[in-house]
Amino acid sequence: MPIHLYWGDDDFALMQAVERLRESVLDPSWASFNFDRILSDQQNSVIMGLNQAMTPPFGMGGRFVWLVDTSLFQQCPTDVYQELERTLSVIPDTTTLLLTGSNKPDGRLKSTTLLKKYIDKSKGELREFSRIKPWEIDKLEQHVKTLATERGVNLSPNGITLLAELVGNDTRQLYNELEKLKLFAGNTHQPLSLEQISLLVQANTQNSLKLATCIKAGQTSKALELITELLQHNEPGLKIVATLVSQFRTWLWIKLMMETGVRDKQEIAKTAEIGNPNRVFFLQKEVQTLTLNQLQHSLPLLLQLEAHLKGGADERSTLQTHVIELCQLFQRK
Repeated sequence: MPIHLYWGDDDFALMQAVERLRESVLDPSWASFNFDRILSDQQNSVIMGLNQAMTPPFGMGGRFVWLVDTSLFQQCPTDVYQELERTLSVIPDTTTLLLTGSNKPDGRLKSTTLLKKYIDKSKGELREFSRIKPWEIDKLEQHVKTLATERGVNLSPNGITLLAELVGNDTRQLYNELEKLKLFAGNTHQPLSLEQISLLVQANTQNSLKLATCIKAGQTSKALELITELLQHNEPGLKIVATLVSQFRTWLWIKLMMETGVRDKQEIAKTAEIGNPNRVFFLQKEVQTLTLNQLQHSLPLLLQLEAHLKGGADERSTLQTHVIELCQLFQRK
């Protein structure tokens, strides 16, 4: 009765893991009989999932029950918890129960504690699928190296660095680009050259960070060029804005703490939600010439841009208009 809990915001990586687990449990000839995918918006979805988990498989292979995007480890009514407590201990060995969600399980909940207990007992897996932060270069490069090895793509250390820079933390794009590189390489055993990688791979996420840097420097023409390039590569406008909001919010926290005299890197990193405290020094350099007023005014402009895009405004013209306004903000000292 393996019980697994997958969570995180890297939807593509999570779905890849779900598919691998599903294939390992089900017999292809009997999959349609033994696979239950239960959505969270279905009435009594958890109870339904537990009932299905108790059902023996039909034919060959095991039964695979998947509770999709469940809120079970964020909130759990008493009656549902009682059913969990009653059922988890008696789920047959022929069933694999998988629970997935985007948010980190709340360790304070009794349901989370109970699930972890049975995950350990059943030799299941509690696994996180969160996006690597764009500035965590070492982790991005290791991610590229791991997936390239899995996909059989031969990359040099410099090639790994370049691919990490071009793709950033987009796992879906990384898979697609590695597949493209694998087809291009064919039967050759030589590592792909940097020129070949540059010609074949689209750069999106890192260009959004470059866009933030251009805005910060007040470089209107370059910023508009980057917007055009990102949209030509089919980068969603809302994803561009999300990267900008994250970057400017971090810069604002750094500048605010510099202005208030906070010097401890650990404290700054914790407050600004920066995983690596050593990055604080470089961020302080990045905001040294900026004013607190500029950064404070940038976020309302970005949130206004996000609202317009969500409201259905034309993507290209809306991005261009707001980016020009942001660049003008940082041209004023």
